[in-house]
Amino acid sequence: MLMGKFGLVYWICVALVVEVCLCADRSYVLEFSYATVSPLGVPQQVIAVNKEFPGPVLNVTTNDNVYVNVKNHIDESLLVTWPGVQMRRSSWQDGLRGTNCPIPPRWNWTYQFQVKDQIGTFFYFPSLGLQRASGGFGSFIITPRDVIPLPFNPPFGDFVIFIGDWYTRSYKDLRSALDNGEDLGMPDGVLINGKGPYRYNTSVPADIKYETINVDPGKTYRLRVHNVGSSTCLNFRIQNHSLVLVETEGYYTTQQTYTSMDICVGQSYTFLVSMDQNATSDYYIVASARFVNQTVWQRVTGVAILHYSNSQGPATGPLPAPPDDFYYQSYSMNQALSIRQNVSASGARPNPQGSFRYGTVNVTEVYVLRSLPPVMIAGKIRSTFNGLSFANPETPMRLADVFNVKGDYKLDFPAKPRDAPPIRDTSIINATYKEFVEIVLQNNDTVVQTFHLDGHSFFVVGMGYGEWSENSRGSYNKWDAIARSTVQVYAGGWTAVYAYLDNVGVWNLRTENLDRWHRGQETYLKIVNPEDRDNSTELPVPDNALYCGAVAHLQKPQKGLASSIVDASSPFHTAVLLVIISSTFLSIILW
Repeated sequence: MLMGKFGLVYWICVALVVEVCLCADRSYVLEFSYATVSPLGVPQQVIAVNKEFPGPVLNVTTNDNVYVNVKNHIDESLLVTWPGVQMRRSSWQDGLRGTNCPIPPRWNWTYQFQVKDQIGTFFYFPSLGLQRASGGFGSFIITPRDVIPLPFNPPFGDFVIFIGDWYTRSYKDLRSALDNGEDLGMPDGVLINGKGPYRYNTSVPADIKYETINVDPGKTYRLRVHNVGSSTCLNFRIQNHSLVLVETEGYYTTQQTYTSMDICVGQSYTFLVSMDQNATSDYYIVASARFVNQTVWQRVTGVAILHYSNSQGPATGPLPAPPDDFYYQSYSMNQALSIRQNVSASGARPNPQGSFRYGTVNVTEVYVLRSLPPVMIAGKIRSTFNGLSFANPETPMRLADVFNVKGDYKLDFPAKPRDAPPIRDTSIINATYKEFVEIVLQNNDTVVQTFHLDGHSFFVVGMGYGEWSENSRGSYNKWDAIARSTVQVYAGGWTAVYAYLDNVGVWNLRTENLDRWHRGQETYLKIVNPEDRDNSTELPVPDNALYCGAVAHLQKPQKGLASSIVDASSPFHTAVLLVIISSTFLSIILW
């Protein structure tokens, strides 16, 4: 009997060690500072991360605990956000002005979160005051654990590709222009991985550095593509090569083949690309503006080079043509609707068992959010949802709750468009934990927009043109709609999503178009669990929380830019593991 107990103890302890090790700690330092580069041949100031532009790739594994010490070396306050990373139970880490106090210049702050039950391709960026328009972004990749198979053969190599419209003016100049009532205007170009276009014709200035992707013939590579631009949807394509879509923003897709893909601002896609050409020359990688006059915008095109190791010469000739549908946007909409969930793949899902039949769940609330062209409110040009332009509170909302700051915000955001003059207000959505909601994004603006919900994914169940109505539900996909966190809404059209509000906290719902976002087109969902009397559903205020607004007096001064990184191999972590194992061992012996 005693040997049996000891045998049982042995295997339980082994299982505990394995389980604890599956949840590793990943620690990073990200230093944000200014740098001077010339991606379009004009020297300009950008925001670099660890002296890199774009910033470094952060690679973590499903369920890892992640610690990111952000050091602010720029001359104004900074926040870093992680769209698509769900920050389970902790909107304290979300990096938005409504949920976090900014990191002042010469200060640092450590984000601490778990990538719980997630896989996929995401990116981070600075969320304040159009800073993303000058850089500060990098890729954030969550790889599945080894025990979870990929739904495709492992690729030979992996590349991250950032595409985005680009201005030679700094983000501060762009911000001033918006604040003075001006539009951003046409961008000066499109960058690919922070570099300008390959000189595919004489309209491109000489001596511009361009990106080269080096590959071997006969191999298949994974390309993770992010649109980190300011406001322009881009069409991504590779000359003579097909794109097999396999994942978007944390969810595996059915493996469909495309000749090109429209990628709107804030969206991320993962493709498999087979190097199956004969390499008589290099090949063009192109990112060009969509839904604009191609003649006027022709110079706003990003071009990189795909170089086979056995290539016999440089790329030549005209660029591969974009979709010829300037007056027929339904082509792009049909492409977006063709992206479907891979319901048979192992890995992250909206629930762990993968049995979440969203099409049969009763919707508890419906929100119709209408966006219009910018309007004048109190002498300033503003953007709105349902006639409300959001004004950030002085005190982040959950801090205001914890410390009883009255009047910081209101829980009265209208569920439908207001029939009243537009106003500026701090009004947010009052939501309940585990509600299943329908959000209709009605875009009556003149430009394509993308919208993002923090802390959650949603099912993209429908898109259409004109005004959404209840009859529009007849076209919804209620079986295999893709789950993601950022979706486009075409000008003069609508997009409908279903969201399961299973993450307590205060979560941002916004446009990703930087000009509209800066002018107030956002709100928040405050998700509360009414049955949680001791507030155990949500994590408490972090020990290292920054304080501002009405609670600024609680802030302790920092001493320079000292690191607060947690070392995964520290004696503290070893001690915690030994305590767990020892206490389990003792309890079984006593039993």
